[in-house]
Amino acid sequence: MLVHSRGARWALWAIFLVLFVPLFALPLLVVLGASFATHWSGVLPSGLTTGNYRAATRGEALQALTTSLVTALTASLLALTAGTWAALAAAALKKRHRRVVDALFVLPVAVPSVVVGLSVLVAFSQPPLLLNGTGSIVIVAHTVLVTAFAHQSVSAAIVRLDPGYEQAAASLGARPAYVLWRVRLPLLLPSLTAAAGLCFALSMGELSATMMLYPPDWTPLPVLIFAATDRGALFTGSAVAVVLMAATLLVLLAVSRVRTRASYR
Repeated sequence: MLVHSRGARWALWAIFLVLFVPLFALPLLVVLGASFATHWSGVLPSGLTTGNYRAATRGEALQALTTSLVTALTASLLALTAGTWAALAAAALKKRHRRVVDALFVLPVAVPSVVVGLSVLVAFSQPPLLLNGTGSIVIVAHTVLVTAFAHQSVSAAIVRLDPGYEQAAASLGARPAYVLWRVRLPLLLPSLTAAAGLCFALSMGELSATMMLYPPDWTPLPVLIFAATDRGALFTGSAVAVVLMAATLLVLLAVSRVRTRASYR
């Protein structure tokens, strides 16, 4: 820590707790408490039960969780592939052209996600690419929304790469494709895994664009949470939200292990 005074450190910790507890920790704890409750007549929910989780891990909720996982994993892989390819290609361009590429990839996150959803809906509601009414259109929208984060993460990592490794491999006769697969991409692996985790987490929680696009047989978990709370099933919705958070955290922990091993390599 850059602050050396004990009093200043205590002050910083106090400010952190004052900001963190009411803004981040308390809302999550309230949702967790509501997921085990049957009624809410006071300041906090009450009536301990696990029945909400039985409803949150069966039937429609379980299918929605599977849909969210498939959507997020597919969108993350597509976004990581497109973002990495674009970042590697843009690295060879002039600075002015590289800025244009960066601006194009940042555009989907510079506008409200509902606008992205509407754009995807209009673009893929007519032949030759008729995706409206299918789960594929949801995956496409999520991919569009999260590709910017993959592109920016990989672009930042490419700037920090030491060109000496690639130059050494090329001087020993390695072909460009070999240098890419055996030198450059392994060096980028920590950033690739970090970008994949970020894309996955963002896709798991995406709601605005999804609400405009999802068909009845492809309902992600955030849509189910919104529908449950909208019809007054607050405690069941809270349990489903906790399941969503737990599933996301488990995948992110697995990704972090891969990232740690990649960093050691």
